[in-house]
Amino acid sequence: MRFIDRGQGSPVLLIPGVQGRWEWMADAIDALARHHRVLSYSLADEPTSGFPCIDADGFDNYLRQTRTVLDTAGLDRVAVVGVSFGGLIASELAARDPQRVTHLVISSSPPPDWIPPAHVQRALRAPHLIGALFMVTSPFRLLPELRSALPSTPALVRFIASHLVRIVRAPMSPTRAAQRMRWMRAHTFADQRAITAPTLIVTGDPGADRVVPVEDTRRIATRIAGARCEVLPHTGHVGLETRPAAYAELIHRFLSATPAA
Repeated sequence: MRFIDRGQGSPVLLIPGVQGRWEWMADAIDALARHHRVLSYSLADEPTSGFPCIDADGFDNYLRQTRTVLDTAGLDRVAVVGVSFGGLIASELAARDPQRVTHLVISSSPPPDWIPPAHVQRALRAPHLIGALFMVTSPFRLLPELRSALPSTPALVRFIASHLVRIVRAPMSPTRAAQRMRWMRAHTFADQRAITAPTLIVTGDPGADRVVPVEDTRRIATRIAGARCEVLPHTGHVGLETRPAAYAELIHRFLSATPAA
């Protein structure tokens, strides 16, 4: 089993999105590690995770993986940050193992009862065919968000170039991403009202997230007592990638100012 363990200070576990790779969050991990001990990993069904994934266990693989990482790292309690699909894992851990979660941060995540839009459902039915098209069209769908976060052309070009390198080095598998969505839809989630950890819901600007609408993510706050919402300005769905320093600072402020559960 492999996981990332960087920095010093109060511990934070950062769980990746549906692409499944920690490498896509590398800049945010480095930025957050300036203040905290940061742990992260690739999701259990990624071959690079080194984790024994059991297909029949579905979504429960991710909970078992998270607990195993914390046990291996010698951590009884940790702040948990879930990004997009990872927010479902983070909130499920907080609901089922409240004694292990000091704080919960959910970033641009769908609620457990989320119904994927039509283009996502088509991808679930034919991931091999749709996956390539999704990868090709993603830059165009995200371009308004990228231009908002990175208004200068040189910064935009640098980001796209570095992200392309990241995709080549840590490629996303459309088949595994589709499987994760199917596991999500088949899983019986715990009641989010059972979450007792102080909770922060992070979104991009309203209307800027073209993957999970901001209003869908904000619905989570109505189910968790005391949860508050905060916007990472000039971002949509991938704010931790386009503005990693600002994202890390937002989380650090929340953890520093909010007493642990």
